[in-house]
Amino acid sequence: MTAIAPINPGTLQLAASFLRKGGLVAMPTETVYGLACDASNPDAVARLYAAKGRPQFNPLIAHVASFEMAQAEAVFSEAALALARNFWPGPLTLVLPVAQTGTVCDLARSGLDTIAIRMPAHPGARSLIAGFGRPVVAPSANRSGHISPTLADHVKADLDGKVDLILDGGPCTQGIESTIVSFVGDHPVLLRAGAVETSALEAFLGEPLTRAAEEDGISAPGQLKSHYAPNARLRLNADAPEAGEAWLGFGPDTFGGTNLSPSGNLAEAAANLFAMLRKLDTDSDRIAVAHIPDEGLGEAINDRLARAAHRE
Repeated sequence: MTAIAPINPGTLQLAASFLRKGGLVAMPTETVYGLACDASNPDAVARLYAAKGRPQFNPLIAHVASFEMAQAEAVFSEAALALARNFWPGPLTLVLPVAQTGTVCDLARSGLDTIAIRMPAHPGARSLIAGFGRPVVAPSANRSGHISPTLADHVKADLDGKVDLILDGGPCTQGIESTIVSFVGDHPVLLRAGAVETSALEAFLGEPLTRAAEEDGISAPGQLKSHYAPNARLRLNADAPEAGEAWLGFGPDTFGGTNLSPSGNLAEAAANLFAMLRKLDTDSDRIAVAHIPDEGLGEAINDRLARAAHRE
């Protein structure tokens, strides 16, 4: 049985001690709960992959506590550094060339010569990383491909007995994973829509983001066709639930059931998405999902729903 512990100086020290021994610690971030391990330790990373059942061709995001730590791991272009300084700490991941001083192991990067890196906004996560003293990798603390966890109890439901400690920082405020942008080529490329709206990034950069093509391969998390998936089958853009379907609504409706945001607020919907999918998944084998506008955070919500609905 894995203990759930509130975040305080003592539990942060305990968590850091587990990391130093090659252990696994679930930590809260502003997006979803992450499963952290020492990014420089390939044995710890292998244990993390095994705990999640995650394909080893799917790279991990390195989480840092400071710009100094980030710049030791990655080579920042002028534009990438400006974007990071504007949106960090926060739910933005950058894919950059690996620095010669980098410590993140090859296994965590899936053998790529690039690194996915971000600075989380959650103070508990940054305190843990700062106390540990070097980057951690921290994919979502769940079984690979399953619904992402936004509560400590979600982590325990998926990974009890497979991790050393679960730090409880309360509900995740964003509820949807980070936006991922690559600065490896001539122009920035959006690899995954997420909690930072694409339009905000494009406005800051002064240019549109290129969308990654499927044939470009996997260079960051969240690019598998099937991901974030419940056991139940999802029917998207539904006008109404059919007989036997649970209902996941958005905006005003008359169907009752669960509603991501009765007022039609996309930020509220993003924060509720994974928790509500988990709840419906425990009671239903089919879920009808209302239409979500494909604008602002709706782009990220629809991305997650499309991957959740995909079946090979």
